[in-house]
Amino acid sequence: MKHNFHFISGLPRAGSTLISAILLQNPRFHAGMTSPMANLFEAIVAQVSAGTELSTMVSIAQRERILSGLFDSYYRQRPEPVIFDTNRSWTANLPALTTLFPKARIICCVRNVAWVMDSLERQFRANAFENTKLFTSPGERSTVYTRLDALAHPNRLVGFPWHALKEAVYSDFASRLVLVDYDLLVKRPADVMELLYQFLDEKPFEHDFDNVEYDAPAFDNQLGLDGLHRVRRKVEPRPRKSVLPPDLFERFSKMAFWQDMPDSPAFRIMEQPKEMAPERADLAQAGHKFHSDENQKST
Repeated sequence: MKHNFHFISGLPRAGSTLISAILLQNPRFHAGMTSPMANLFEAIVAQVSAGTELSTMVSIAQRERILSGLFDSYYRQRPEPVIFDTNRSWTANLPALTTLFPKARIICCVRNVAWVMDSLERQFRANAFENTKLFTSPGERSTVYTRLDALAHPNRLVGFPWHALKEAVYSDFASRLVLVDYDLLVKRPADVMELLYQFLDEKPFEHDFDNVEYDAPAFDNQLGLDGLHRVRRKVEPRPRKSVLPPDLFERFSKMAFWQDMPDSPAFRIMEQPKEMAPERADLAQAGHKFHSDENQKST
């Protein structure tokens, strides 16, 4: 296989498309929005698993070769040596993924869940004349409370990746993960990308954070959510007031488990809590630090 594979996962509306757009500036890298690979991957596993007609015909070794060949076939025409495949379900498939790609790393995008919900609610309101496919019934889409309850369900857009990520950071494969906080990414993109390159063991690259663009109008329009994957040119914070009722905002703000993971070896790139000592008030880390000669930055 001629490509090296890494993966992008984590929460929706938390920077996965932005990180992909930034990585695309490096001619060594190919990245993009959600790909079909995870769905194809899971469909093949289901077809050859125990209880199916094909289960006795396809050995474990054959399954590994088929799944590895799936990636090779899909990305064969890409000239870039490093591929980043994006899907929120990759954190739920780590045992198989790390078996196929022992050197792979998984970038997990995180963000205060209240702001994730705020972003999705804004998308819904901006497409008021569409019955977006985010919701399956008039009852679900009727109020902001029913909409957010639906999104937070364990098998839906926000609930599923949240649960999958929490499982992953406490799994045997947690050291393969780096959690990247959206707010820090837009505030200090150069610092975040420097640390990310260290985690990926890639040579530094000078990105242009004033000219980052990405859009997928055809995909977004079929969801009834125009602009869902549109990235603005300049990477910078854009403060705003939440459209959520205060009780909902408070409820979802409490879901940021990644702020305190003392027993997880997963890396983190995020700001230290303000109450921490001044000498540690740069970038937070969980379990590990990155080192660069005499200068040290912690994740």
